[in-house]
Amino acid sequence: MYEKDPVKIFVVEDDPSYTKFLQYVLSLNPDFEVKTFSNGKSLIENLYQKPSIITLDYTLPDMAGEDVLREIQRIDANIPVIIISAQEKIGTAVELLKIGAYDYIIKDEETKDRLLNTINNARKNISLTKQIDHLKKEISEKYEFDNSIKGNSPALKKVFNLFEKAVKTNITVSITGETGTGKELAAKAIHYNSKRKRKPFIAVNIAAIPKELMESELFGYEKGAFTGANSSFIG
Repeated sequence: MYEKDPVKIFVVEDDPSYTKFLQYVLSLNPDFEVKTFSNGKSLIENLYQKPSIITLDYTLPDMAGEDVLREIQRIDANIPVIIISAQEKIGTAVELLKIGAYDYIIKDEETKDRLLNTINNARKNISLTKQIDHLKKEISEKYEFDNSIKGNSPALKKVFNLFEKAVKTNITVSITGETGTGKELAAKAIHYNSKRKRKPFIAVNIAAIPKELMESELFGYEKGAFTGANSSFIG
């Protein structure tokens, strides 16, 4: 579903002949919508068009590639930015990757193949991100109070009021009740209606964990913390 969506690629390159080369290479794929820019300012002014991917020349007439990358990151850090440069300095590439560049490609005879491979990888990541966001939205809607728990009795209305209070605070919530009464359902409803709804919800069966292992299972431990801790464990 997501992979068939058009891929809007912005090409930022001040060399007209190289711009034509990149435009030709990318236009061979009918799924790609290619727009070109000759400087950093014009690119930044058009980021409102929400490009899927940006290829960025490191050396531009008005702005350094590093500054353009930082500005893109500030406006929308989710856009993959592929640096295409004639500079072969490892330090420059490493620094740009640290800032957030998706990849660094040197202008040579292998540019075409590397660029297409990198864009295909970026497309897969974009598709996965969209699917995850879609699933998170579905889960959030599923666990809206009115959808997750049905009823309008005075007792349930009182429960809903408590839910509303819980989602607006950072306090620890303790839910008690007999087996099968919906404690985990209530916990999910609170989680997916709170500010933490984009964070994972992790259900743990405490009764199944021996008390001696409870602390390490929940909070993890460092290598060598106790006998048998041969490696670190994240709780």
